Amino acid sequence: MHDQDFEDDENFVSKSQRKRESTALQDLGKELFELSRDQLKKMDLPEKLLDALLEAKRLTSREGIRRQMQYIGKVMRDVETEPIDQQLAVIRGESNIAKAAFHALEDWRTRLIENDQALNEWLELHPDTDVQQIRQLIRNARKEAAEAKPPKSSRALFRLLRDLTGVV
Repeated sequence: MHDQDFEDDENFVSKSQRKRESTALQDLGKELFELSRDQLKKMDLPEKLLDALLEAKRLTSREGIRRQMQYIGKVMRDVETEPIDQQLAVIRGESNIAKAAFHALEDWRTRLIENDQALNEWLELHPDTDVQQIRQLIRNARKEAAEAKPPKSSRALFRLLRDLTGVV
């Protein structure tokens, strides 16, 4: 009869369920802790959580880090985790948006190396591009491809395109 009272309560959460939720928050906190300081600062995190994560990064003692991670878990109980999960998916490259942006940049790089007209199209879309720098990278990438050398300039061109578009 006493157990029936718990089952009727809509807000009742079992101890096992609370523990699973707590473990999930701790895992999320650990994943955030493993990111670099710059990645953390770029994310849209609540200030209290960001401060706790940056403090954990500063610590060197294992016990201190362990206690700070428990505190991060406590702070995360009051935080909406769905936006954080989405941001982490983008960082991991798991989101469809991130994959599509990455492939679009690869396509641009290929087009720029293969076709001179593509540079004009790129400059129309991104007028803030350093024309001299991008032309030099395209020229070097073509030369490396012709000589079957490692694609150093091609990679540098991709990084430049990524930086200009702001893709992660």
